[in-house]
Amino acid sequence: MALFTKDLGIDLGTLSTRIAAGNLIVLEEPTVVAIAIYEQKIVEIGRAAQEMFGRVPDTIEVSRPLQNGVIADYEVTEKLLEYMIKKVSGPMRFFRPRVMITVPYGVTSVESRAVHEAVLHAGAREAFLLQQPLAAALGIDLPIGTPSGNMLVSIGGGTTQAAVLAMHGIVCAAFMRAGGMFLDEAISSYVRKKFGLIIGQSTAEQVKLRIGAAVPQEEESIIEIQGQDQISGLPRPLSLTTDDVVEALQEPLGSIVETTRRVLEKTPPELVSDIIDRGVALCGGGALLRGIDKFMTKELGVPAYLVDNPLTCTAEGAALALDPGIYAKIKRNIPVT
Repeated sequence: MALFTKDLGIDLGTLSTRIAAGNLIVLEEPTVVAIAIYEQKIVEIGRAAQEMFGRVPDTIEVSRPLQNGVIADYEVTEKLLEYMIKKVSGPMRFFRPRVMITVPYGVTSVESRAVHEAVLHAGAREAFLLQQPLAAALGIDLPIGTPSGNMLVSIGGGTTQAAVLAMHGIVCAAFMRAGGMFLDEAISSYVRKKFGLIIGQSTAEQVKLRIGAAVPQEEESIIEIQGQDQISGLPRPLSLTTDDVVEALQEPLGSIVETTRRVLEKTPPELVSDIIDRGVALCGGGALLRGIDKFMTKELGVPAYLVDNPLTCTAEGAALALDPGIYAKIKRNIPVT
């Protein structure tokens, strides 16, 4: 149902896009578009398009218009945003919304401008950009308005961002163009190398979601999967255990730890002591991997914890940023387009 709202916060992600109005998530759709190649016409958007992955003829291309958190296909992204904004705002003849949309920390001015223009062309009355770590911090209610240090690590589908925040701004941060999909690829590569079985990205993702973990578990789970034998090319079943997945994920998880460690090394000592007391907040879809808080705590030597709303905090924070009182405080940290 259309909300006829004037203010929207949008978390435009590689895998999923979420829209918040006030403190409510009003839309959550995969960032996927299906296109008829010869006509260059969009066939489906969002969840309907995602269900078409690997199940369509050569005349239809199912793709993600964002890669590693930035726009890879401008026109398709614009159409996707237009569809989603209309879905929550209704006919925009009289109700064109103001939009705060998030971008990864460290993107270039060209990449930021592309997002800004896409939102305006999609139907926004006004559009503002907000760096994702700052939006996430607002969404999980970190006390970033004080001189004390707060740290969060956001593990999205296509990016990992670690940031230290204070006084409504980012003190230091690091950005890695790899996230949850990086974990899926590691599982696929592990299964191919160890068992000689080729599996798709969606199968690898299901393995991660159902039995995945960052550290060994007391009760080991098993999943049965189907893949293509690397030698014969024929279908073959395989049983994978949680320990298999833990082993497969050590390298990509190590990269996430290294990104976080680089930020801690650049952080002023006074703020580091605050972070040790308060801990590192983990958010984003990748933070839902079982045991990742224990893994990060062990590797960093700093307590890490999963926030209450890891999937939605960035969109909720973007919506909060449009509040006049909050916007006045963070305005100097909003990228200029």
